[in-house]
Amino acid sequence: MDVTSANRLLKIALVVIGLIFIFGIYPMMMWIWPSGWGWTPRQPEYEQMIMGIYATLGVFLLRAARDPAANASLIWFTVWSSIVHGGIMLVQALVDETERANLLGDVPALFLVAIVLWFLMPKRPGS
Repeated sequence: MDVTSANRLLKIALVVIGLIFIFGIYPMMMWIWPSGWGWTPRQPEYEQMIMGIYATLGVFLLRAARDPAANASLIWFTVWSSIVHGGIMLVQALVDETERANLLGDVPALFLVAIVLWFLMPKRPGS
């Protein structure tokens, strides 16, 4: 894939992920699939914190889509924080059988975000 195509796809990915972080987390946790995107029993304080953090990150990812190269550290933060968050949740879901639905919900979603952004981010300055 050439640099221009990868940059265009990165911009699209940042917009899509940003919008999902802003508008998708809440419906997934509350209505669409609470067992795959939340924890049992429900923890309103935790849910509000996660939604606030991800909505804020989503806004900044939308802004980063204008100039990904100038926002590389934010994009790499999103990659690595998604890997760490998904990894911790993976272990917790394996240990706690009441959380197994997360293995099909938010755990793979976080890893997918990390993989997509990692693949699309330039690996060398100026590339």
